[in-house]
Amino acid sequence: MLYSMTGFGRAEATINGRQVVVEMKSLNGKQFDIVTKLPPIIRSYELDIRNLLNSILMRGTIDLTIAIKQEGATKPMTVNTGLAVFYYQSMQQIAKEIGIPEENVLSTLMRMPEVVAPEQDVIPEDEWLQIKQVIEQAARGLMEHRKHEGEALHKDLHNRINRIEELLQEILPLEGQRTEKIRTRIMQSLQDMVGADNVDPNRFEQEMIYYIERIDFSEEKIRLKQHCQYFHTTVEKQGISKGKVLGFILQEVGREINTLGSKANHAEIQQLVINMKDELEKAKEQVLNIL
Repeated sequence: MLYSMTGFGRAEATINGRQVVVEMKSLNGKQFDIVTKLPPIIRSYELDIRNLLNSILMRGTIDLTIAIKQEGATKPMTVNTGLAVFYYQSMQQIAKEIGIPEENVLSTLMRMPEVVAPEQDVIPEDEWLQIKQVIEQAARGLMEHRKHEGEALHKDLHNRINRIEELLQEILPLEGQRTEKIRTRIMQSLQDMVGADNVDPNRFEQEMIYYIERIDFSEEKIRLKQHCQYFHTTVEKQGISKGKVLGFILQEVGREINTLGSKANHAEIQQLVINMKDELEKAKEQVLNIL
């Protein structure tokens, strides 16, 4: 089973009068990378959240948003008395120096930065553990979404690699034609250059054997078939994170296809190789989406 790297998860709960909503989405990424939007009351647990999601989601670019709202009455406000006194003394001094009346000082004072601020809650440990469960629930939901998306990738990749194997089989009947065409072309070139009577048949056969051995791609065909089979086997193996391994296998598939094409010396075989490369590139694009 394959898992896509893209997905979405959401979970919510009411914990001790607080409404907790967790949303997260993931996109492609070579490593685990997370962007968090957390309310101040749980920022001290950010490292715990990162470690939790890393263990569940493993890889990808994660966008996490957690909203915590107090149900019922509005959150109480606090007045920073010390800061208010400091502002008041400074305002008095300025008023005296420039000779302006000290009217409406209180209303102005209460609008100064951080004089009046919401009371900062501290989440108790038992509440944090419940919030952690909500985060984990959202992460599990995201993984289910990834699994569903991975089913389509699973089918598409099998089809791509199967097509490469089919194209490889289409090359087999062309190999005999390939050798004969190469032989005929070289013989014709020699006869045009030195004349038919001046060509030594024995020496020609020796050179042909050497040349045919150099452009033989039997080993490339064997290795290409093995890499394709290994790809199928790896896809079906147990486990979740396979994207990097599949990417490495496709690199090896591409290496054999390129070598096969460089040795082809046959128009129809070259066309089949081009079709292989097309399927390979599409498979590489899909593998980038795999966890």
